Amino acid sequence: MNEKRNYRMRRRAESQEETRQRIVEATMQLHEELGPRATSISAIADRAGVQRLTVYRHFPDEAAVFAACTGEWSRRNPPPDPSRWEGVADPAKRVSAALAAFYAYYAATRRMWSVAHREAPDVPVLQPVLAEYDQLLAEQAAALAPGRRGSKAHKRAVATIRHALSFPTWESLQGEGLDDKEKLALVDAWLEGVMR
Repeated sequence: MNEKRNYRMRRRAESQEETRQRIVEATMQLHEELGPRATSISAIADRAGVQRLTVYRHFPDEAAVFAACTGEWSRRNPPPDPSRWEGVADPAKRVSAALAAFYAYYAATRRMWSVAHREAPDVPVLQPVLAEYDQLLAEQAAALAPGRRGSKAHKRAVATIRHALSFPTWESLQGEGLDDKEKLALVDAWLEGVMR
């Protein structure tokens, strides 16, 4: 008897987790397609194939759904790992390796980043997410910048790399029709200019 009860409880927990995952998946799809501002709980429920009350049973409010969506998307799409370029001895090649990794990452995740940057001013729950990512980019820029720390050239290099690492810069250069090789050459020229 206990075995049957345990099985039913385990199966029910699995079913609840599957439903929760469908809701998160639906939210990610709608955020990417429509943006968070236009994604309603009703639309999430429809896409997930559940009732609105089911969404609220798993997530008490839109902020909780958004947090789950952001967490899952970030888990599936982590930013590039610095170990890919930290071992490169030449500073210019190290910067190019980091930029190439971030540019490939942006190419693969462009739709979500475009929506996030477009809607951040109107969707307050997006702002801390982007601020945290901006902090990561600032740390990477500081670690990548050539020159003596604290010097004017180093500060200018940090600012240049930080600008080059950002999604809006990548998207803008993409809109100019530049391929990644041309983008990297442009950033190399920027850095060469600021290091003089």
